[in-house]
Parts: sequence; structure tokens; C-alpha cells
Amino acid sequence: MKKKMLNRSLAIAMSSAMVMGALVGCSSSTGESGTDTQTSQDTTQKEADNSATTAEGGEQAAEGSGIDSWQPFADNVTIQIPVYDRGGEVDVTNNYWTQWVQTNFGDKYNITVEFVAIPRGDVLNAYANLANAQDLPTILMEYDFPKQAQWADDGYLQELDLEKFKTVAPNYYAMMEEQGNLDYTDLNDTTYFALAERPYSQNTYNYVTFYRQDWLDQIGMEYPTTWDDTLKVYEAIKEAGLSEYPAGGTKISGAGVDQNYGYRKNPQDEYEWATTGDYAIPALSTEAQKNLLKRRNELYNLGYFNPDFTQREATDGEADFIAGNAFTYSAYIAPSISVLDSFYETNPDAHLSIAVCPGLIEDTGSDGISTTNAYRPNNNFGMMIGFSALASEDQITAAMMYMEWMLAGEVDGTSALFTMQYGIEGETFEYDENGYPVITNNTEGEYAMANNNKDYWCVAVESKTLGSIEDDIKLNMPVNYPDSDEWYQQILDNYNGMEAMVDSGVIQPDCNFAVTLTSVTDNQETLLGLYEEFASKLVVASEDEFDTLYEQFKQEYLDAGYQAIIDERGEAYNNGMTSKMK
Repeated sequence: MKKKMLNRSLAIAMSSAMVMGALVGCSSSTGESGTDTQTSQDTTQKEADNSATTAEGGEQAAEGSGIDSWQPFADNVTIQIPVYDRGGEVDVTNNYWTQWVQTNFGDKYNITVEFVAIPRGDVLNAYANLANAQDLPTILMEYDFPKQAQWADDGYLQELDLEKFKTVAPNYYAMMEEQGNLDYTDLNDTTYFALAERPYSQNTYNYVTFYRQDWLDQIGMEYPTTWDDTLKVYEAIKEAGLSEYPAGGTKISGAGVDQNYGYRKNPQDEYEWATTGDYAIPALSTEAQKNLLKRRNELYNLGYFNPDFTQREATDGEADFIAGNAFTYSAYIAPSISVLDSFYETNPDAHLSIAVCPGLIEDTGSDGISTTNAYRPNNNFGMMIGFSALASEDQITAAMMYMEWMLAGEVDGTSALFTMQYGIEGETFEYDENGYPVITNNTEGEYAMANNNKDYWCVAVESKTLGSIEDDIKLNMPVNYPDSDEWYQQILDNYNGMEAMVDSGVIQPDCNFAVTLTSVTDNQETLLGLYEEFASKLVVASEDEFDTLYEQFKQEYLDAGYQAIIDERGEAYNNGMTSKMK
């Protein structure tokens, strides 16, 4: 049987040679993003006696173009590659897979590959501490443009020679060109970044909403796609005694909360999109944010939203779903989802469906608020890679080679990327009857993977892909659950509906800035704290006092730093230093 395994080396080489959002199945997704801030820290060039060989001691390993032209360095070169430490049992800096990389890549080219653990929840402080110790890794990786901009502004990064990168890593460069990622390589008119691939960047089909189909069958209703129908469903669920608080309710906290994409007027005003459209800091001063909070206030006053929400974490919401007390649960698809495991164990007779995006919905509720089912697309790119200001020329070359090898290298006829993603047949994965690789054990034993090894291979691509949406859904969807047979078509329909929305023009990525925004780093932490306080108070306000209270909080929010952010973003926009709406 032919195995469905994408040979990325061949595929890329060939291309080189040539709140309402969730309810309608178009859930927004924050993906990997951070909220940390840091103070500026100047860095200086490392002394020549660093542990890695300097450019004078080595010989360029890539005089030609690509892997076939690489030769071992004359003198050993040591590179440090960051890897997220998420607190699991696997030592992320020394395990079977780090040794596999060393054996199959490092030893071949006289490169010592060292991995540096970066705590996932404390990224900026971790890099700041490494900078203070003059020990930055050879590359600095992050998902968020503002973090990389801060590192460039603090002197952590050196300029990237894209022509050299194109020579050393032609497949990686071709991928960036094909994906449109070359548009994001510059900051302050200087080239700093290489950017990993993000498959299906504008379509967040893989973040789905599971809902209680059996509840809807019991009350004789369908999954709602309008605000008024949503209220009717909540009312019926509560009256039937199925859930006390059918709209859920957990604390409002952190970056990325309360995304207002579905509440924006379309077509969006580009200046407003650039100055207030970023998801990380809630845009409390906008009409869209006001309407989002006004509707949550309505849910609270109707008794559908948990009154103890300020004390409840996301895990409490999961516990409600597992216990059979919640209408919906949203998550990224995966063959196995622990919350679903627990849910079906507790509710063996339950019937779950996945919400399907039907395409663009434009709705005006009886409250006069107009919405769409727009969602936040992901960044066009995956991981952003900058190169340390402390690294020698040979180290930079070796790091480029590592990136190219992870994307397009082969080991014994199999792509290095596939092996890093799935492991070893018979040990960590098997092929199913359709020829799809299925992970069977990646957490225990000698070949245990840390976070499915993603924090190693994300330097190349953000998610696994076999090359077609049908194959990728079958590869990644939840399986072996009572309702799994229905979910494939629902996920595919959701994908197609979201594609129709992208074609409609309402799906707009956040604005990216080609300059450092100091107002964001200076004010983000304060504003996130204020938003949590203000939004919570607005939710519990009486209907009569909502508007007055909102105007008060809006002005305080602007005065606390949000107006400074709007002004600085606006200046960058007016100076042509931003991306543009699609």
C-alpha cells in the first residue's frame, strides 16, 4: 500500500525550480502568542574566545547552493538552538531526538548543535537573562512580531544577508517567496528575519467548537447562527435543566481575550484597522469592543453567563464540559484530545457535533447590533527567526544550514522533517489502513518526544501537513470517539465555509509594523490589567448604567496608554511602515 508521506525535500525543491465567531463555527484562534514585556538591554559582540569557532577558524560550508553543495567546516562550529521548555518529563536539551539531530546533521558537517531551553511562559525574561550573560543562542525564535521587534531594538539581532541565505538555504528561501513571507523580513529598513511556513494561514479550520447535539435534539432546535437564535437556544437549554449557565463564563484575562473581529463594520477602515485592530491589546475605545461587551452584559443579566466568572479559570470551563454542564467546548483538532477522553467517559451516551462555518453571515439582532461571523486569521508566517548579534559568520552559516536541513534534508531516503514529526515506525507511529502515519506512542520510552517534537521542527513549518486538506484533516482529526465518523465531513465543511469567508474579503490579518512600537511595550501590561478590571465591571453592570460606565472606562483606558499606542501606530501607518489590508 502506498504510504501518504509528503517528501518535503522533493516538493519544495520542485517549487524552487519552478463571541459570535465560535457559535457559527468560525472560531477565532490566537495560536502561539505572548504578552510579556521587557526593559531595553544593550548587547555587545562576544569575544573571539567564545566556545564556538569564529569565522577566522572555519571555512564556509556552503560555497555552492543548497544541501548538495555543503561541505564540513574545517574547524568545528558550535551553534545554540532555542527550544521551548513546557515543563514536561522529557529533557528538551538532551534526549534521543537532540542526539539524532547531532548524529545526522551536526556530525556530518562538523557542527556541534546545542539546544537551549526557553520557558514557554517566560520568553522575554529568558532571552533578556541570556543577553545579560552574553550568551544568546545563535538564533532567536518567536511567533510574535512585537517580541522580535523588541529584540532588534535592544541590539540582540544582527542584520540578515538574504542573498547568502538564499545560497545556503535555497529551499527555505523558495518557501518564504512562495508563501509571501519575504514581505515580513525587514524592520526599520533593515533585514533581520527568516520566517517559517504556516500552512492554511488564513483558515483556522483546525480550531473547532464541539457542541451538544443531543441537547439540541432534546429541545428540538438547531445550532444557532444568529444572535437572536442563540438567545433562544440558551433559554431552552436552561429551561430544560440541561445547563444552569449555557453561555459559560470564565475570567477575562491576558492578551488575545475578547477579540472583536465579528463586531467590526465591513469593509473596515484601514486606518482604524492599523491603529486598533491588533488582537493582543483589547481595543476598549472602539465601537466593536463596546458592542461585544454589551452583548456579554446581556447574557449576564439574562442569567446565562456564570456570575462567578471572575474567579474561574479556563480549566473550570473544561471541567464544566466534562461534567456534562456546558453546551460547547473549543479546541485544536488532534487524534486524541484529553478533554474529550474525559467527557465521553463521564457522558457515554452524549452526542457531539462540530460547528460548521456556512460562509459569511451578516446579522443584525433585535438589539440593533450588527455582526458578521468574521474571525482572526493567523499570521501569514509561522515562527520568526532572527540571528544573534553575538554569533560569528560561521555560526550564522551553520544555523542557516540547520534550518534548511530541518525543512528539506533527508536521512536514509526519508525527509528529516517527517522523522522529527512522527519518529520511528513501529516505535512511535504506525501506518493505518489508509496509509496515514498515526502516532502510537510518543511520550514514553527511549523515543519519547517533547511536545511531539514540534519545538524542534517549528523552525521550518508551523504544523504537520501531507499536502492536501483532505489528507491533513484525516491525519489530525480526533479518532476513536463515538462521534468521530461524523466529524471528518463537518471539519471539511467548516474549512470550505471559512475559505468562502476569505474569498468574501472580511477576513483580514492584523497589521504588521516595520518599526518598533515603544508605546506597545511600555503600556501593554498596564492596559491588560485595566481591561480585565473594566470589562468585568461592564459585564456585571445593570443595563441602564452600561453606557455611562463604558464612556468612563473608555477615557481612562485611553489616558492610561492606549491613545499613545493609537498615535504611534497611526504615525507608522502614515509613513508607509505597515502592511496593508488585503
